[in-house]
Amino acid sequence: MTYNKYKLKKKSISFLASLARYLILIGFAYILFYPFLFMALNSIKTPADWLDPTVEWIAKGVTLDNYKAAIATLKYFPSLLSTLKNEIVASLISFLSCALVGYGLARFDFTGKKFLTGVMILCILIPDPMVMIASYNNFHYLDIFGILGGISKLVGHELRPNILDTPFVFWIPAVLGTGLKNGFFIYIYSQFFKGLPKELEEAAWIDGAGPFKTFFKIVLPSSGSATITVLVFSVVWYYNDYYQSQIYLSKNYPLSVMLANLEANLTSEISSAFKLSLGTLILTCSFIAIIPLLIYFLSLQRKFVQSIATCGIVG
Repeated sequence: MTYNKYKLKKKSISFLASLARYLILIGFAYILFYPFLFMALNSIKTPADWLDPTVEWIAKGVTLDNYKAAIATLKYFPSLLSTLKNEIVASLISFLSCALVGYGLARFDFTGKKFLTGVMILCILIPDPMVMIASYNNFHYLDIFGILGGISKLVGHELRPNILDTPFVFWIPAVLGTGLKNGFFIYIYSQFFKGLPKELEEAAWIDGAGPFKTFFKIVLPSSGSATITVLVFSVVWYYNDYYQSQIYLSKNYPLSVMLANLEANLTSEISSAFKLSLGTLILTCSFIAIIPLLIYFLSLQRKFVQSIATCGIVG
């Protein structure tokens, strides 16, 4: 009898613990999901529903005019194409270049290693706005060690190309490992590569593979957890960044800039054609702008959670 009471008590405690855990998880899920649910439901409301105090969640009428106005205001598809071409390509380049730099810092001893490690830390600490003016001037008059500038003075003609309003303002820093948050990505990779068994690389070297072949054939395929972490952070940060895009570009803006300048992009023709409120437009534009990013994150979410604990940034 005593054993049965003990067993029943143990099951009751286990049930209450599970119930408490699920209630906490449901509460956190609601907090996280609430903004998306709010935007999705309000984006289909009619102007009459917005003015009706009795309408809170479920709209009396449904309209898709809000989405049509949002697509027209954001110039959604050209802006999305600009985002993919400028930002996402740069993020993919960054993950590869940062992996290469991180591997070099983690595995090789060379002159100037401590200096480069210090530069990596400075890239993490110094915010982008502090170097934006210098970067703008460099991209407006692209030069290599002042060579083209010196030749320009000799020939009396400007030879330094202006690469503003081109994807190269994002791609070149990404290739050199100095793009958006690249110092942080290099740190993640270097911490991960320090934990890889050296026997894998030594076996490749015995088989005749050089450092680059070892990196691309052995090391990089073995860094799945760090790669997922960097890819998620890189794509999300590049996708959401509007500061650099607004400075470097004067046309073909990505979605982040179009969303930040929403009121300036709203023309009188769009406003009169669809007769919608500014609040509805802001919610709808925000919702359609984050849909690609939301799909991307959800597709990698499980691998991201599993990998973030193994790449040196826990705590």
